[in-house]
Amino acid sequence: MITDSLVIPGGKQKPGDKKKDSSPKDKNFALPERLLIFAKIQGSIDYLYPHKYLMPKNSDAYFTDLLDQTIHCSSRKDFDIILAKAVAKMEDSHAFNFYNQLNYKNEIYHRLYYPPFDYVIFDDHLLITHLIFPEICSKANIHIGDRIMKINGKSIPEVIKEKQELLSSSNRETLLHMLSDYQRNLIWTDDNLQKELTIQSKENHTSYPAKVDFLNFTDKQQLATVTEYIKGKIRTKDEHTMNHKDIAYFKINDVISFSTVPEDKQDGYMDSIFTEASSKKAMVFDMRGYPDWGGFVFHYIYKYFSPVNNHFGKYYKPNVKNRGTYIPISYKEFGHYYPKIEDKTVHPYKGKVFIIVNPETLSMSEWNTMNLQKVFPQALTIGQKTAGADGDTTTVPLTDDYDLVFTANGIFYDDNTPTQKVGVRINEMIRYTDDDLIRKRDLEFERVLKEIK
Repeated sequence: MITDSLVIPGGKQKPGDKKKDSSPKDKNFALPERLLIFAKIQGSIDYLYPHKYLMPKNSDAYFTDLLDQTIHCSSRKDFDIILAKAVAKMEDSHAFNFYNQLNYKNEIYHRLYYPPFDYVIFDDHLLITHLIFPEICSKANIHIGDRIMKINGKSIPEVIKEKQELLSSSNRETLLHMLSDYQRNLIWTDDNLQKELTIQSKENHTSYPAKVDFLNFTDKQQLATVTEYIKGKIRTKDEHTMNHKDIAYFKINDVISFSTVPEDKQDGYMDSIFTEASSKKAMVFDMRGYPDWGGFVFHYIYKYFSPVNNHFGKYYKPNVKNRGTYIPISYKEFGHYYPKIEDKTVHPYKGKVFIIVNPETLSMSEWNTMNLQKVFPQALTIGQKTAGADGDTTTVPLTDDYDLVFTANGIFYDDNTPTQKVGVRINEMIRYTDDDLIRKRDLEFERVLKEIK
């Protein structure tokens, strides 16, 4: 399972990213080194990646062509592009952040300059959701609610297709979600400080060309303004919660506080939390994030609510006796699907249960969601398609500069329904419109509250 951390504007490394004794940015690898790096990626896919069979059918021919490019590439930037394309072909959300290790990431993904507005990406347009620098936006006649239809003459579907060839994601929904991240700044198509955008007005739906000045973070004032905006956006997201007298609300990336009591009092404390939750008309598990305490669902939800046998999924691990094949972990192996608890009691919950998911429901969050769906068979799972990268990751060192991180295990529901690429089961898909996003609505919360009335 993986975690994530803050991306610093301006292309700086995240605190969690490790760079060893990196070579100079423009120094290309010698041919033997390039071949070895490429062979490690290909070998990882062939023998360590359980979902190779889900890759596009033309993958073998594609990698043959990339191998030829590897042999003849004359610059480090060209080789970085080859590596990005190779990893992207895995179509695995766990491998998405590979781009952040590339020496030429800012140039390849055109991240040098940031827009003076925030946005959300749809299949055919970018929706402008916030004006970070209103004066710059006013100069280009840009308003909240306007749509960007083209970037430098390219339609948004064309731009997305180009990005998809350079970024690994399990499904399109997750790719669009990642591309919508202002901090990552991955959607642009050139390194010019001024971009040519085609804008569709919210007011009259007419389209017009606009030359928009982007932000240069060598300007310390611009950097400070954007940094404060990002901090505020993160703070608002962290503080977003549901308060209702008839609802017990649990936010999966904010349950660590439950684990701060002394160890000898932990069981009793969690029993009291769930006893109180059980008195409510509904429980909501907001899985739109990464679990900050693995024991919350795995141990304590299971301990209090679940029957002893909670067969919610099948986990396939690498077969060390035959590399490239995978074998299921038996439910007889306590400690993997659920813990072994002596004299376990069960407290069935008869109220309504809602599980909220979206593309940020990734890895352990998807695994926990599957678990919750089994523990609470009456649960209604609502939201958007999840990241489609369930299970643990493995890390293959490619060089001192690059590691390849990807999904290492096969995860299925107990009836053999897959989760890789498709995500977890969802009862009700919820789609956001431009207006919903501009008004900062939480449609999942609204759906829950409507049911409780």
